[in-house]
Amino acid sequence: MKISIITSVYNNQETIAEAMDSVLSQTYADIEYIIIDGGSTDNTVNIIKSYQNRLAVFISEPDKGIYDGLNKGINLATGDVIGFLHSDDLYENNTVIEKVAQAFIKHEIDSVYGDLTYVNKSDPTKVIRYWKSGDFTLKKLGCGWMPPHPTFFVKRAIYQQHGQFDTRFKIAADYDLMLRFLGKYKISTDYIPSVLIKMRVGGESNKSLKNVIRKSQEDLQAMKNNNIGGMVSLIIKNLSKLQQFVSKAQ
Repeated sequence: MKISIITSVYNNQETIAEAMDSVLSQTYADIEYIIIDGGSTDNTVNIIKSYQNRLAVFISEPDKGIYDGLNKGINLATGDVIGFLHSDDLYENNTVIEKVAQAFIKHEIDSVYGDLTYVNKSDPTKVIRYWKSGDFTLKKLGCGWMPPHPTFFVKRAIYQQHGQFDTRFKIAADYDLMLRFLGKYKISTDYIPSVLIKMRVGGESNKSLKNVIRKSQEDLQAMKNNNIGGMVSLIIKNLSKLQQFVSKAQ
């Protein structure tokens, strides 16, 4: 089983090498690593080029944002399964993709997901939030639950059948896609009860009050588009984040 990993990056010379090392150090052998750069003007491109002989695909050209970049990667992917690692993120350890592949093979499913930790930007060994996903149900999805998108691995055939990221969303295209796949089209999924991804704090959705408001507006629009949830679900979704600051890995 070939697994395609896609990283979309723009001007992130600080952490792109760590992200690439995290992918390239995985024990699973059949990984297709695709990097889509949005036309970076800092040293990002030079750093990526130093790894180029270990990459399946590397493109650097202007795009319309991270979701446009990820869609380009999906179009170029040839793997059976597609996953994403953002340029600020890291895998929890070097056996994550091994676990993902085993889950797909064992359960014969369309997708898998796991847990995620938010870590200190300068010291990723310091955990700030713990996002324990838990098992999936349609009822939970309708009440604002969602898996952490960076841990969400999906068969490439599902993207071919049900579409890619809707780039009309600037912040919540990942949430829209998961509602579409899991809720509207009811693809099968399985929960891996362990941390798969370490995400540095300071993501796009929380950079400013304006972005927080826009994220909530886009979340509501995604719910409407997929006929799942509503205002109460949004409130529950946002309140559920509070427990992540005190949750511990079980």
